[in-house]
Amino acid sequence: MSPRPLIPHRRELILEKAEELLLDVGFDAMTMQELASRVGIAKGSVYREFATKEKLLDEVLASAFARVQQSAAARVGQDRPPRLSAGYRAFAEGLVEEPLLCAAFLDDGGVFGSQVSRITDGRYRERHLGVEAWIEELQTTGALSTRIPAPDLALALSSATLGLLTAARTLGPFDADDLQGALRALEVMVGYLET
Repeated sequence: MSPRPLIPHRRELILEKAEELLLDVGFDAMTMQELASRVGIAKGSVYREFATKEKLLDEVLASAFARVQQSAAARVGQDRPPRLSAGYRAFAEGLVEEPLLCAAFLDDGGVFGSQVSRITDGRYRERHLGVEAWIEELQTTGALSTRIPAPDLALALSSATLGLLTAARTLGPFDADDLQGALRALEVMVGYLET
């Protein structure tokens, strides 16, 4: 039996099909075998690219988040640093356009199961510290009021955003319009602090 031919951009194709499969059946039901079948490769080839299903999910989420960040950066344009309210608006618009991340906020565990709640590698803390640094920069330049200290405002905003991840389970169900509305509410609230 001759070996299968190499597939150009195999890693990217695996990520694309994994995202589709996550949306179709969810993380818990997704198998590496089904993913390999959708890509048209052997299961071992998937494992050569991603040692575990969890590592695959991490990369799928990182790719989706990077797309939202690129979309948000394009929306705020040359305004550097972007105004906090404009950043929230751009994030909200990009998020609802990204099916997998939108599902993370709206779905009651079906797409990701309990996997997202198991993330303990510090990525959320890192993003929170980035928000804090952004707020400090805006306050230093006079673009944002100093009435609320940067660490306090960053914690409130990060907590509100992360709280939306569990809102559908505890308060929902919600749809993409509800999610975008909640993020726009944050945009309006921080707008009151802009100078």
